[in-house]
Amino acid sequence: MPVLTEHRLRLGDRHVTLVEGPAGWGECSPLPGYLCDPAAAWRAAEEAATLGFPPGVRAEVPVNALVEGPDFDAAALTGFGAVKVKVGYPGDLDVVAAVRDAVGPAVALRVDANGAWDVETAVTRLHALSRYDLELAEQPVESIDDLARVRRRVVVAIAADECVRSPDDARRVRDAGAADAVVLKVQPLGGVRAALDVAEAAGLPAIPTSMMETSVGIAAGVALAAALDDLPYSCGLATATLLPADVTSAPLVPDARGVLAVRRVEPDRDLLARYAEAIT
Repeated sequence: MPVLTEHRLRLGDRHVTLVEGPAGWGECSPLPGYLCDPAAAWRAAEEAATLGFPPGVRAEVPVNALVEGPDFDAAALTGFGAVKVKVGYPGDLDVVAAVRDAVGPAVALRVDANGAWDVETAVTRLHALSRYDLELAEQPVESIDDLARVRRRVVVAIAADECVRSPDDARRVRDAGAADAVVLKVQPLGGVRAALDVAEAAGLPAIPTSMMETSVGIAAGVALAAALDDLPYSCGLATATLLPADVTSAPLVPDARGVLAVRRVEPDRDLLARYAEAIT
């Protein structure tokens, strides 16, 4: 059994465990309040550290910008081919309208409700939002059955996210006609290879997305995106700057084209020491 070294860190109020092994580095950092089995997150970290990532078919992946509320910086959206807007709060339609106005008609625009709506609310809100030429809506309702009900009643494409945590879930989405795409997060699914199995079971376009990890965790999402046969959507992996700090002086952030390079990340030893010392 390979020898693994754990590095337990605290970045602001976020607890992160990095795992160092013969194949590199992995990350276990379940997000408080988000559906992610800690055992699955550990499997993902262990896979990265012991097996590395499967070979990819591309050297870079497009990523989307993220808007989480009304106080967004329009200049920060420049260069991205897609923007995702979090919705499910009062005034969200106005935010989507402002973002569409800021980025123009050529940029793909998607929304993400994280399951906040019931079926009737989702149908009503998506009808209203459809005027902004949405690319898709991520997880407007919680369950697979409700996703199918919404999808039958709206023109906006639907993506399944939190309701998919296994190949069986993915097959249920496929068989129910519940979604047009599936969002894949490496930690909740138990690793890059497990996420590829979920994508195959779904038989739908896949959108690799982060769980607000450090650059080590984001590298796993990028590896997943690189290994997919087809990648028709921009990926939700431009999130390294959303943490208060990172573990490397060369963070995995997009270039001016809204693209991430496919590469491994090596943490800086001095940063590991700095954030390890913050643990109480």
